Amino acid sequence: MKYLSATAVAAAAILHWHATPAWAQVDYRNLDDDRPTPTEDAYPIERYAFEFILPYHGEHDAGGETVHALTPELGFGILRNAQLGFKLPLAVQDASNNTDAGIAGLRIFALYNLTTETQHWPGLALRADAGFPVGSLAGDGVQVGFKGIATRSWGRSRIHLNGSYGVGDFTQPSTSENISRWSAGLAADYTFFRQSLLVIADVDSRQTAASGPTTVVLSAGIRHQWKPTLVLDLGLARRLSSSGPDFALTIGVTHAFALAGLMPGPSRGRLP
Repeated sequence: MKYLSATAVAAAAILHWHATPAWAQVDYRNLDDDRPTPTEDAYPIERYAFEFILPYHGEHDAGGETVHALTPELGFGILRNAQLGFKLPLAVQDASNNTDAGIAGLRIFALYNLTTETQHWPGLALRADAGFPVGSLAGDGVQVGFKGIATRSWGRSRIHLNGSYGVGDFTQPSTSENISRWSAGLAADYTFFRQSLLVIADVDSRQTAASGPTTVVLSAGIRHQWKPTLVLDLGLARRLSSSGPDFALTIGVTHAFALAGLMPGPSRGRLP
């Protein structure tokens, strides 16, 4: 648990760090991976903006194993259509009366928006992730994942399609935030603009370990703009297959900011 305490202190320090607002008044409409459901949208964060994300994820699977994870994530809009970021999951694993705690790997990623939506085409993006075996719960070897993302809007409603393929060592995956050998996800969301609220439903299928089972999970979640630069999210999930979580819960907070002098003016957000 010392890892979780250290993370909480670091999170508080970053949230109170002197910074200028990133004008992220519509950030609740921007879907990150696993926030609050596995499927994400095709749009990166604003250019020159930072996003600090602190989600908790807990799940109990069909085999009786329970995992609690706190995953600090920092993203930066390096270009108008691109972002870079990293995650450092800190996990506690309880299985067969044996409890382990530690770092569950280091993950870096990049997302590039190929195109925003047009009359005939959805918004399209490519994402690349690399996972490294850092920590006692990180699994074995290095994995690299490549994902294609599509987002299509109809008024306040949107449909999102994600598909990914991974290469590397998948003999023993990490306890949390692992890269899948392959995955496919379909999600639909609806936005309540006046309430600064988004609701989403998601079906996700993936294979994590080599020769492992295919997991199909049904998820639902909400994102709420609590303050101009603070977004809260909540997600619930349940397996539809024989493997996967009997129950999973995600709770997170996102803080958008920009360093003084780095962002010349209000950003345009990620609305298509």
